Amino acid sequence: MSAKGSTLKYKNWIILISVAIPVVVAVLFRIRIENVKPLSFLPPIYTAVNAYTAIILLCALWAIKNRKINLHEQFMKTAIGLSLSFLIMYVAYHLTSDPTPFGGEGWVKNVYYFILISHIILSITIIPLVLITYVRGISQQFTQHRKIARITFPIWLYVTITGVIVYLMISPYYN
Repeated sequence: MSAKGSTLKYKNWIILISVAIPVVVAVLFRIRIENVKPLSFLPPIYTAVNAYTAIILLCALWAIKNRKINLHEQFMKTAIGLSLSFLIMYVAYHLTSDPTPFGGEGWVKNVYYFILISHIILSITIIPLVLITYVRGISQQFTQHRKIARITFPIWLYVTITGVIVYLMISPYYN
């Protein structure tokens, strides 16, 4: 199968996953599991996972810049796995806990909401970008992989870092 054929093979999966994840997360945000103790221990854990993902992404960049392709691939697989584990913990927390309102005031509140909204929008955007970038890499479409990776990498890094910032800004207001 050609590289192009390999990408087409994954196209429907990429579309399905890219639509399903944000829709499922949005629906699950409206659901609270009754009579379950809130999983209040999860936010610092999934925030650490986000921070670790940012570090892994930077390591992956270093690896590819130094032509360590196998190491780069392992770092990227790790980053995807960490992002998936973040998502699972994030959803589990929100299924058992009420939303925490931000308690800051003035300019800090504006900064918080700017970071939060950009984080949310880009976290939805990054799903198909990561999947397309990954498929192009494993399909050995390296020219196309590099082109989209130049877009995917900074957005993914921004999402991981702003996830940590959002947590640090809202953590004083957790119950």
